[in-house]
Amino acid sequence: MTDNPPVVALTGPGPQPAAGTGARLDPLFADPVRLGIVSVLAGAEWAEFGFVRDAVELSDSALSKRISGLSDAGYVEVRKGYVGKRPRTWLNLSAAGRSALSAHIAKLQEIAKLL
Repeated sequence: MTDNPPVVALTGPGPQPAAGTGARLDPLFADPVRLGIVSVLAGAEWAEFGFVRDAVELSDSALSKRISGLSDAGYVEVRKGYVGKRPRTWLNLSAAGRSALSAHIAKLQEIAKLL
């Protein structure tokens, strides 16, 4: 005999959660690293690639891969340029990205209230 707690169904008869805000969890933010990236970008207008890389503790290649996915979704804008003769990349959380992040956080808060 084990001491495992009983399994409780979250659907079916019984009290159901109240209608929510219509917000949803965004599957792109299921990756904690992506969520960290957009959270860093939410606090800035344009952030230098190296700043974001250091904030989320990723290698250049790992951050580039994650940024590509967020950019393809329209959540992150990428601007390339030079400072003197050195190439630089800047990142910005787009309006769509800010909206998606706000909806994701609202849904997480809604779920937390059910606990």
